[in-house]
Formats: sequence, C-alpha cells, structure tokens
Amino acid sequence: MADRPLLATTTPDHSPRAAPPSPGISTATGPTTEPDTATAPHADPAPAPCAATAPTGDADTSTLTAPHAAPAPTFAPDATPVPHPTARPGPSPSVPRPTPRARPMSSPAAELRDVLAELGIRPAAPLIVHASLHGTGLAPFLVRDALLAESGPAGTLVVPAFTPENSDTSRAYQAAAKGLTEREEAAFRDSMPPFAPDSSPCHSMGALAECVRTTPGAVRSTHPQTSFAGLGPRAAELLGRHDPHCHLGERSPLAALYAADAQILLLRVGFEVCSAFHLAEYRTTPPAPRRTYRCVVGERGNWISYEDLALDDGDFDVMGKRLPRELVVEREWAGKTVTLCAMRAVVDHAVDQMAGYRFGMT
Repeated sequence: MADRPLLATTTPDHSPRAAPPSPGISTATGPTTEPDTATAPHADPAPAPCAATAPTGDADTSTLTAPHAAPAPTFAPDATPVPHPTARPGPSPSVPRPTPRARPMSSPAAELRDVLAELGIRPAAPLIVHASLHGTGLAPFLVRDALLAESGPAGTLVVPAFTPENSDTSRAYQAAAKGLTEREEAAFRDSMPPFAPDSSPCHSMGALAECVRTTPGAVRSTHPQTSFAGLGPRAAELLGRHDPHCHLGERSPLAALYAADAQILLLRVGFEVCSAFHLAEYRTTPPAPRRTYRCVVGERGNWISYEDLALDDGDFDVMGKRLPRELVVEREWAGKTVTLCAMRAVVDHAVDQMAGYRFGMT
C-alpha cells in the first residue's frame, strides 16, 4: 500500500488506509508547523511638546484652533489682554497639550492565556500538546511558559519529539529519496544522522516541540523514531520507559500517560495529528498487522531493524470528528481551533471505532 504524503504529525512511518465511510464528513490534512518568531512590541516615541497646536488622533475637537488665525489683539502695556472674539480657548502656548491615550489592545500571549483558562486544563494533570504556531506571531517559549503556568507547578508538559529523518522506512525518507539514482540514494542513506536522545532535533514536530526538547531540565524518551519530550515533576516517570521495539503501544510513554489520566491539547491542529490514537491501534481486537521498521542509531551506518504494529493515521481526522461532542472542549486562538480532551475517553472511543470498521482490514 502506498505511503501517504508526509505530515508533521503523529509517527514517522505509517501505512495509509482509506478513511472509513462517513457521508458528509471530509478529511483535511493538518497544518504543518514551522519555527515561529515573534516581533517584540515596541512603544511609539513620545511626541514632542508643541506650542498652541491641536493634538491629532482621537482628541476632542473642541480644542482645535480656527482654520485661519485671527490678528493679534492690541492693548496698552498695562492693560489686561483680551482674546480676539473669534479665537477659541486653549491652553497657554507655554504648556504642551496632553497626548491622547492609546486604546488597549490584547496581545497574542494574553489571548492564549485567556483561552487556556477557559478550556479547563486540570492542574497537576499531564498535558500532551500538539501545536502549530505558524502565523500566531508568538515565540515558542512564550507558548511553553503559558502552558506550564496553566498546568501549575505539579503539572507535566509532554510533546512528541519524533525523528523520521533517521529511518529509511519513513515517509520523510521516501520523499527525500524520490528521484535519486541508486548511487545517490546509497550516499544519502550513508549520510543519515543516527538518533541521539540528547541532541537529535525534532523539527518536523514543530517549533513548540523543539522548544520543549531543548529547554534545560527537559526529559526525553529513548525510542529512535517516536520519542517524547517533557517538562515537569513527572516527566522522568512518564517518559522513562520506551521499548525501542514499541513505537506507541503498551511499552511506550503513551501507556503511562493513559494510566496517569493525561489530557490532550490540540493547539491550532486537528485530530489527524493526535498520537494518542495510535495507542488505540495496539488495543484493537483483532490486532493490526505488523511490519518492519529500520533506523540508524549510535553512529552513522549502524542500522537496526525491528517489527512493530503497522501504524496508520489515515483515518484519525475522521475519528476525531466522530467523537461525542461532550468529550471535547473547543475554543479559538489566532484564527484556528484549540481542542482539549481527556486521553482515556478519546482513546477508548477510538478503540471502539477501529473495532467497528478496521476489522479484517490489512
């Protein structure tokens, strides 16, 4: 079965399958994430004081001078000056006029904090986050800090830190090697970097994931293709066990997160990237077929192969749409949907869905 196009989503390699029959429901590819930068806000320079001139902007027009200045009144040196009858009152020329106050504007960071507060993130509960920050104008570290603040000091933030770049069975490799000659592909394969938990980047997972991974004190699981990174007091506990022959099943952090009653936050992305649905694949009866995976570890040229479930995210978007609405809470931030749900509830529902329409499919 041909592999689906690469998405910065759930696993490095999947076997695609057609989405389940669902009239009126369309699937959509998830947004790809790119490093995001945020321009630092800056204050406009304060206007220089101006004598006897009208302010601009939203100033009260009752202080404006007449269109044509009237001739200056004449009076004796010891007389009290009398303003010209056509001149409008105004402050003394020696006193600068006050500048109008700028109207308050909500920043993207403040809007994000408000949205997170409305969603109902449980303090101390582990939080798995998939995110696309492209177009938000917000730096990844600000999003990371907002998530940690909302989770509280006992909360643990977890992100996928997958590395499809070190596998020759992944869609990333197939896309990169397309069109290469046999010799060129061999050279490309030889140059592929091995997985190193402390240093291998996870750029295909997006700017937030890479930010969390590189934060001092972060913990990362050790699977060479489908690792997770986390921050918080339970990160080592939740990510400490990850069998290299088990992508996302019972011997992976997903099982530990399910047991810990984690929540899932989809920040401007859809369920097509929801890695937790893969745990449902391992729990479906009958079990899904298996396949061979290969990746390079330790040093260049040190290739290993192993068998695991033939992972398939091709119908995750549809499964997300079929979830009962009471299982999800939705808001909007920066023009796209933000979704919060309980991991146990959606994984259990996905198991039931898969058992209903994936039975006997290969």
